[in-house]
Amino acid sequence: MSDFSIREMLTMQQALQEKYKDKWETLCPEAGKHKLLWMIGEIGEVVDIIKKNGDVQSLKDSDLRKHLVEEMADVLMYYNDVLLCYGISDEELKEAYRTKFEKNMDRW
Repeated sequence: MSDFSIREMLTMQQALQEKYKDKWETLCPEAGKHKLLWMIGEIGEVVDIIKKNGDVQSLKDSDLRKHLVEEMADVLMYYNDVLLCYGISDEELKEAYRTKFEKNMDRW
């Protein structure tokens, strides 16, 4: 797998949501804030790994690195849930990202 697109992640996340639709909160704008809070919790887990082990050790130690990457994947999963809750498409995100990138490139 050379590229891993937002579209692929959204599709995978939709499949996951469909599988657990009877157990998990429905994806809708009202659920977006809950997904954001869960995402912040996952970001906290990423920070904890680095805070407790140091940035260099977290990358060098294969078990710590694996845990770090797994927690980053959790962050992305909740991020994709947020996109789905608010109906933000990969194309919409791509355009906004490019626009913001260009704005930042001309910033200083």
